[in-house]
Amino acid sequence: MDIDAGTRTIQEPARATPVRAEYDVLVVGGGPSGLTAALAAAEDGLKVGLVESRSFVGGNLTIGLPILGFLGQKGNQIIKGLAQKFIDRLKARKAASEHRPCPLHMGITLVEPEAVKTVALEMLLEAGVDVLFYTFCVEAIVEDGRIRGVITESKGGRAAILGKVVIDCTGDADVAFKAGVPCEKGDAKGGLQPPTLMFCMSNVDTDKLRMSIANQSRTYLTDFIPAEYFGQNQQFIVVGLREIMAKAKAERGLVMPNERTIIITGLRRGDAWINMTRVAGVDGSDARSLTMGEIEARRQVDDIVTYLKAYVPGFEDSHFSKTAPFLGIRESRRIVGRYVMRQEDVLGCRIFEDGIAVGSYPIDIHRPGDEGCTLTWCGDCYDIPYRSLVPTRVSHLLVAGRCVSSTHEAMAAIRVMSTCMAMGEAAGRAAKISIRTGNGVPPADIDVAQLRAELLARGAYLRVPDPA
Repeated sequence: MDIDAGTRTIQEPARATPVRAEYDVLVVGGGPSGLTAALAAAEDGLKVGLVESRSFVGGNLTIGLPILGFLGQKGNQIIKGLAQKFIDRLKARKAASEHRPCPLHMGITLVEPEAVKTVALEMLLEAGVDVLFYTFCVEAIVEDGRIRGVITESKGGRAAILGKVVIDCTGDADVAFKAGVPCEKGDAKGGLQPPTLMFCMSNVDTDKLRMSIANQSRTYLTDFIPAEYFGQNQQFIVVGLREIMAKAKAERGLVMPNERTIIITGLRRGDAWINMTRVAGVDGSDARSLTMGEIEARRQVDDIVTYLKAYVPGFEDSHFSKTAPFLGIRESRRIVGRYVMRQEDVLGCRIFEDGIAVGSYPIDIHRPGDEGCTLTWCGDCYDIPYRSLVPTRVSHLLVAGRCVSSTHEAMAAIRVMSTCMAMGEAAGRAAKISIRTGNGVPPADIDVAQLRAELLARGAYLRVPDPA
């Protein structure tokens, strides 16, 4: 190789990249949307591959977060289909809770992170999906405006993996961006919602915690969640305790760049997952930025643990047990698709003729510039249109998950995991219809009525547009 000291570049020699695999449907990313996309695409015998950079599937399902959004703001279940089948498999192992109403989040579903990894992989292998771990997508293969596959890097070297249809479920729109699809980031000023490194405390007396809140609500005030909720629920989310958190900062000089305490009880008795680290300015699509985020988040953990043990009832005899395997990224790239979903669509509870999933989670923005969070509810449900999964400029590519075509505000509502799973199922079924139709109709041109009919037939929940 030749090194050009002036331009600080290296001229690599040309090389032939071997094609290591070829699929009908190639799914890149094995998080909530990728899991269901691959399962849906493989249901009737298509050859489906799933490429994942980590050593497990599940993505944010494995970092200690509850799944939000299975229930709507009116208490009805709005996410069903493959997402519910996944929960049923977890429940059979006692690794998932019921969908529990929550005054703040509408509904929460607790899952055991390690069981998610096992059950998700079992389901994929049973469906015949070819799973490839430890493999990064580094380039997209585009020919005459059509995506043909991706270039990957792994310990085995550089290789091409081809697919008749490719589904980008990376969360960061990695495939779409590399293929030349226009993408956006952040709010009007480019500000991104800060990520969180989840961590777990063990030996927490969760009964003492909940009853302290129920009986001393003036001291342990929570956001939007009435005190009686804690008296009735043994598994719960705490959001608030702002005054005692401020007191801890003042008395002990603790550095906690968050104004709220967020505690999520685990399925295992005595476990509590903490959603309180906060690192502003992290770009989830940049390795150096992610590294900075991991370093800073880990610095914050010690002070948060000190605060919990000294000020929050039930944590006196607890101990730090583990961190999540990676930062939980709330926002990075979003594609520009055939339709850009907007805040008005969410708050107006809009029904689309090409709706392929229904959401109800509020617009939940962890503000990029300060320690606060803004929640805005619509009062009911809203549709996610198929066109938001279809990128511009590049054909035979679909996108599912938080990087679909939407504004900063709309993404803050549709980014939760249950909704991402519903989008993944729709993308997988759309890819299958594309391949099964004639000579392979591009996904952008499939009969969306057929897609909606299949989703309904397979147990998904959709709304019917008003004929007027």
